Amino acid sequence: AGGDAAEVLLAGLQGLWVTRDDTSPRGAYLAFASGMGVWAWVEASFLLGYVTGPRRQPCGAGCQGPRHFLHSAAAILWHEVAIAAGMLVVGLLTRGGDNDVGWWTFMVLWIMRLSAKLNLFLGVPNRGEQFLPAHLAYLKSFFGAPRLNFLFPFSVTAITLFAGSLLATLLGDPGHASATGRTLVLTLVLLALVEHWFMVLPWDSQELWQWTPRVRRRATIKTARPESARSPVEAPDASR
Repeated sequence: AGGDAAEVLLAGLQGLWVTRDDTSPRGAYLAFASGMGVWAWVEASFLLGYVTGPRRQPCGAGCQGPRHFLHSAAAILWHEVAIAAGMLVVGLLTRGGDNDVGWWTFMVLWIMRLSAKLNLFLGVPNRGEQFLPAHLAYLKSFFGAPRLNFLFPFSVTAITLFAGSLLATLLGDPGHASATGRTLVLTLVLLALVEHWFMVLPWDSQELWQWTPRVRRRATIKTARPESARSPVEAPDASR
């Protein structure tokens, strides 16, 4: 998996360079896909456990305040460094070019992911712990309490205003050469807005993925108990 992610990264970097001056709709789509490819490596390297942080154990009981924040930052430090490095490389590859769709794609993904991380740290009702792979289970200790935090209203307001400004720009000049790129970036922003609302809606987001065999298997394991786990009262009576 790591090798596949590296190939996607290299393809994304090459695509950003090739399309830096291509302002056609085709160039916008390719630059968007290239920016997504670079970001895919960032996410994959983190979820696979290759690029996380120097701290790989949960926060101790009673840890709070600045110390808790520093521990949580240490848990994802190398991941944040990788994002900064990716941002620098993407910026250098697209700097001076006429096509900035790849740059904006990466930037939007970073800003929206940073907002989601901060809200998870401060606490939201739906924290999505069930989607963390086993080797990253220690990150659950850095999630805030399952309640709405003070940052969330500001986050969704800022995202909504940003989406509105992009939409107003598109409606004001739908025939502009960069309309395709703006539409793609707007789509990302709207998806990020939906993701943020999923963190606070009164329902289990896991239900969205019940169609996948892996999640169905987890749900079955969670709800079903083996015979050996039954209490003596529940166990079948062999004398009957």
